[in-house]
Amino acid sequence: MSARPSRRTAVTAPRSATPAKAVVAVAAPAQAMALYEQVKDHISRKIQEGIWRAGDRLPSENELVTQFGISRMTVNRALRELVEQGRIVRVAGVGSFVAEDKPQSTLLQIANLASEIRQRGHDYRCDVLTVERTSATLEVAAALDLRTGESVFHSLCIHREDGLPVQLEDRHVNPRQVPQFVAQDFTLLQPSEYLVRNVPFDQIEHVVDAVMPTAEQAALLEMSPQEPCLLLTRRTWSRGVPITVVRCLHPATRYRLGSRFRADGNPVAG
Repeated sequence: MSARPSRRTAVTAPRSATPAKAVVAVAAPAQAMALYEQVKDHISRKIQEGIWRAGDRLPSENELVTQFGISRMTVNRALRELVEQGRIVRVAGVGSFVAEDKPQSTLLQIANLASEIRQRGHDYRCDVLTVERTSATLEVAAALDLRTGESVFHSLCIHREDGLPVQLEDRHVNPRQVPQFVAQDFTLLQPSEYLVRNVPFDQIEHVVDAVMPTAEQAALLEMSPQEPCLLLTRRTWSRGVPITVVRCLHPATRYRLGSRFRADGNPVAG
């Protein structure tokens, strides 16, 4: 993701016949990341970038204490939360190791769009248009198992490949599951990546539809409203409680959804 200013102003895209919403703007500079979160982020990045692979042994607690200049208790909390998120496993008296990945196809997992674009050698950028607290519509309330009108978090982002929009991400988040969502600085970490890194989930639902964009959606995607789109609707749960529902709209002429995998569910390499 390209560097962006540390101050963020929430900008709500215009909507017709929609009640006014209170937009939460984070005007103050982003607070420094908590010490244990720095350790988590350090380890997560090395795993995500492939520097540490499944089965690799992580530095010991003592090594991390020395490296970051923090207490053993702080390091222990970071490792404990990574275990809870399924990223690492700890073996008593032996050490901590990168957890084995569960094989699954692109459509069955949450793909990292930024990584996909950068792996193609292209430039990636995420424009965060809206971060707000709003009232759940009937559709959103049903998706998140809330009451209609109950408070939810909402974000709207445009993902770009070499400057061209390839995805409009319209997300609603259950505040009971992610109470700090609107307090994040999404110029540093876009919403999807923040949720994957910090909120453990155990169920995913993906539904793909062919749709025509609204005039507003077409304008945001810089495309003709007469061109079709692919809509990926995703929901995630933790222990049966919904975390988020997101509608990812892709111009069909610029983006494809698909994967190749064997009958046993393992992806085909190469």
